[in-house]
Amino acid sequence: MLVKIEKHTLRKGMFVESVDCPSREFARRRFLLRSDQDLAAILRSSATEVAINVALGLGPGGRQSESNASNTNTGVDRGPRVEAVRGAISQSAVLLRTSLGELVAGGSVDMVRLANAAEENSDLWSDSAVIALKITRLKSKDETTYLHSLAVSGMMTLLGRSLQMDDDTVRMLGVAGLLHDIGKLLIPSEILSKPAQLTDAERIIIRNHPEAGYQLLKTYPEVPQLVLDICRLHHEVLDGSGYPLGLKQKDLSLPVQLSAVCDVFEALTSVRPYKRPWSTTEALDWMFARPHHFDRKMVIRLGSVLSDEPIS
Repeated sequence: MLVKIEKHTLRKGMFVESVDCPSREFARRRFLLRSDQDLAAILRSSATEVAINVALGLGPGGRQSESNASNTNTGVDRGPRVEAVRGAISQSAVLLRTSLGELVAGGSVDMVRLANAAEENSDLWSDSAVIALKITRLKSKDETTYLHSLAVSGMMTLLGRSLQMDDDTVRMLGVAGLLHDIGKLLIPSEILSKPAQLTDAERIIIRNHPEAGYQLLKTYPEVPQLVLDICRLHHEVLDGSGYPLGLKQKDLSLPVQLSAVCDVFEALTSVRPYKRPWSTTEALDWMFARPHHFDRKMVIRLGSVLSDEPIS
């Protein structure tokens, strides 16, 4: 249910549908207001009113609506919130498909656009990690690369913040997550989405995607080194048995190690043509039991940032 309120009565915890001002003054739409920066930006704008959705956040005066309180307390009937998250993820996937498609076709890279997309995705995962994880687990063949990248990007920013990485690094983790699998777009779809077992030759092609993506991105001087490293090295593991370079822990930065944890977790818990999705607990337990591959501290922290409520 939408309600218009005067902007000076806006409070953190309200779900903002729209701000009655030109987009150049405040462009964000449909988000849960969580930061003082966004609140201050709205107050500085020429808007006099803001439309809020009381089914998805606090109501006028900072009160929780009865329906929203019921949803929060019982954990049932979360349809409106789920649909809002689903819509936001769908829009982000379309934007990412366009951006990555342009890069693969030799177009320019718009780092500002990618950074903004990563930040919006990060906000979504900060607000609704459990819902976002459930939605991105279910992917069609056409959506796999894009939803996987959105999920990895969101989890990387959550984990980076939990590990107290600085804000600039966290922002670049978000961008790196969006771009880390761009090399897969260079693989024929009949191989990438093959439901049967891969041949040795096809496996080599798949395993080349980190290097192919890195070689593509490094032709753009504006792409930061951290993004390049994560694109190239997100399949490296601590004991040197990963690919494409077989690097060991001492040669893998913390952001690269973090990307491997998030990438593998998302792959294990997602529906794929060749396997059932693992539960969160199964995936975390499997990864924790492999300290030669993954930093256990990061595995534990990832579990903690995704445990605000039970996940099946």
